[in-house]
Amino acid sequence: MNDKSALLNQLKIDREPENDRGDGGGWGKWIALALLLLVLLGTAIWWFSKPSGLRVQAVVAQNAGASSSGPASLLDASGYVVARRSATVSAKITGKVTEVLIEEGQSVREGEIVGRLDDTNIRAQFNQAQAQLGLAKASHSQLKVQLANAGRDLARKQQLRAQNYVSQAEIDNAQTTLDDLKAQLETAARNIDVAREGLDVAQKNLDDTVVRAPFSGVVTVKAAQTGEIVSPLSAGGGFTRTGIGTIVDMDSLEIEVDVNESFINRVHPDQPASAKLNAYPDWEIPSKVIAIIPTADRAKATVKVRVGFLQRDARILPDMGVRVSFLSEAPKPGAEQQKPGVQVPARAVQAQGAQGVVFVIRDDKLERRAVKLGARSGDQQIVLSGLAAGDRVAIGDPAQLKDGVKVVVKP
Repeated sequence: MNDKSALLNQLKIDREPENDRGDGGGWGKWIALALLLLVLLGTAIWWFSKPSGLRVQAVVAQNAGASSSGPASLLDASGYVVARRSATVSAKITGKVTEVLIEEGQSVREGEIVGRLDDTNIRAQFNQAQAQLGLAKASHSQLKVQLANAGRDLARKQQLRAQNYVSQAEIDNAQTTLDDLKAQLETAARNIDVAREGLDVAQKNLDDTVVRAPFSGVVTVKAAQTGEIVSPLSAGGGFTRTGIGTIVDMDSLEIEVDVNESFINRVHPDQPASAKLNAYPDWEIPSKVIAIIPTADRAKATVKVRVGFLQRDARILPDMGVRVSFLSEAPKPGAEQQKPGVQVPARAVQAQGAQGVVFVIRDDKLERRAVKLGARSGDQQIVLSGLAAGDRVAIGDPAQLKDGVKVVVKP
C-alpha cells in the first residue's frame, strides 16, 4: 500500500508557480535592466562625441591655369533688347478709320499705306477750294480784258482830244477807269494766290487721311480697327485711339543694361561684349558697347549702358531678356600674360568692388582673408591674390561666416 501511495504522489501535477520555488527567477529582471543601461550609455557617448560647430561646405581653390587667347569676362549684367527706332503710327488729323492695312508681324516699307480715314468732309473742302481757285482765275481773266479795253479807250480819247472832239474831263475819267482796273487786276492776282494756298491746304488735309509708314520695319502692335476714331492727341477715355499701330525698325535693335555704379569703371565705349538671350541661353551673340549714358539712377545706384549687336538675326526681338558679359581686350600676340591666380565658386566670395573676402578653413576654424578679385567667368571667380591653390574655402550663410568660428564640413 505504501508503495502504491508513493507512486500516486509522483503522478500528481504540481501547479505551484515556478517563481515561488526560490530566488532563481530574478536574474531576468537584472539582465533587462543591464541592457537598458547599456543603451542609455551608448546614446550618451554618441551625443557627447558628436562634432559641434557651424556646418559649412568646403571647396578647394584651384589653379586658374593659363589664360586663354580670347578675352575674359570682366563683368556680367542683365538687361533687355530695345529698339532705337519705334513709332506709334497715327494720322495728323482726327477722323474715323475706314481701312486698316496692317497686321502684327507684317513687314512694311517706308511710305507704304497702313490705313485710311474717312475723307468725305475733307474731300468736299478740297472741291470747294478748287472751285474758289477757278473763280479767282476767271475774275482775273475778266479784269485783264476790261483793262485792255480801258487802255484802248483812253488812247482813242487822247487822239480825239488833240482834235478838240472830247473834253479833258472825259480823258481824266478814262484814265481813272484804267487805273482802277489795274488795281482790281492786282487784287485778283493775289486772290488767285490765296485760293491756290487754300487748295494746297485742302490737298494736304486730304493726303493726311491716308496713314503711311514713317520708316521700314515690322508691325508689332495693331491698335485700331475699322470704325474707330483716331486722333494725334489723346482725348481721354477708351473711345479715341492715338494711333493705327506700332512699327519697329528691327535694324535698330540694341541692348540696354543697368550696371552697378561700383563696377562701371570696368566698362568703356567700343568694349567687346557677348550677349545671351534668355530664350536661347546657348547662343552667344557678338556685341560691342555703344555708349555709357552719362547719368546714374540714384534709387538703384546703377548706370545705363547701351550695347549693340554685331550680327542681326530674326530671333532677336524687342523686350527680350538678355545677359551681357563685358569682355576684356583680347591679348596681343607676344604680350606677357597676367598671372592667372586661383579660381573658386563665386558664391564663396563676398565681393566688394575689385576687392573681396573669403573664409579659409584652417584647423576646423574660419580664417578671414581679404583677396583681390580678377575676372568672373560664369559661376567661377578668379582670385588674383590673397588665396593659394589648395586652400579650403568655406561656403555658407554669409551672415554666419565670421573669423574664428568653429566649423564642421558637410560630407
